[in-house]
Amino acid sequence: MASPSWTADQIPDLTGRTAVVTGANAGLGYHVALELARYGATVVLACRDPRRGEAALARIRRELARPAVELRPLDLGDLSSVRGFADDVTAEHPALDLLVNNAGIMALPRALTADGFERQLGVNHLGHFALTGLLLPALRAAQEEPRVVTVSSQMHAMGAIDFDDLMSEHRYGPWRAYGQSKLANLLFTFELQRRADRAGVPLTSVATHPGYAATNLQNAAAQTRRRAWVRHASAAVTRLVAQPAAQGALTTLYAATMPDVRGGEFFGPDSFGGSRGHPTRVKASAKAYDPETAARLWERSAELTDVAFKELDWSP
Repeated sequence: MASPSWTADQIPDLTGRTAVVTGANAGLGYHVALELARYGATVVLACRDPRRGEAALARIRRELARPAVELRPLDLGDLSSVRGFADDVTAEHPALDLLVNNAGIMALPRALTADGFERQLGVNHLGHFALTGLLLPALRAAQEEPRVVTVSSQMHAMGAIDFDDLMSEHRYGPWRAYGQSKLANLLFTFELQRRADRAGVPLTSVATHPGYAATNLQNAAAQTRRRAWVRHASAAVTRLVAQPAAQGALTTLYAATMPDVRGGEFFGPDSFGGSRGHPTRVKASAKAYDPETAARLWERSAELTDVAFKELDWSP
């Protein structure tokens, strides 16, 4: 069990480790990147918005003495950007120890990515699926067993993978699509571990959720509410109930750094029904562990992104 009072102060020395954190310009991703750098890791901030990325980089440099941090553009809603990012990072860092798939969007009106995918599934799942596959050779080159940490949500429990309408062309609801994308994150996490184990590839794939954290994700979702009083009420609840982003980031930091973490685990906060607190091991909904759905989603994701994970090829 994780310590009931675990904090970032207990992160071990990360000197010599190299990490990529998506969505590192704000919220959970910023605090994950900050703490990884604080404890000695070289951290690549993967950010869609260059201006906000530069601001995050400057904040980390003000906070820490000579941090090993760098900024690279990444738009998870554009597979050409994902490929360009992976090429640039692996050219500079042939070996990666950690990938934190943190970036995401939540409960927005329906729109499409540059590749024609429903936006929430495209950014939250397919972009990270492709990124992980493209960075897998560098992860395999790590001296110690690499980790892939994928951030999901408690809202995965309301999701379902609709293979007949994966892009929500016939029926769309912002929260329905969000739930599908967050369930996809978990199915991917656990299937990645299964495939790595079968192929004999040393890799630790784990998932986390931050509970109810006050981030830009929450604010953006609140602004999509049609009625003003609902928007104001939602924002007020977030201010009163949500834990700070730095606290919400602890589950991901634990999963990314602690030596007792094992592949296929899921971490979330330990209090208030998983909405607040310190990191602990939690259980996802039963559908997140369904290997048949996971395998089918994996194959469909590989087709859509043209990323094959050849390093995990296996035959009985």
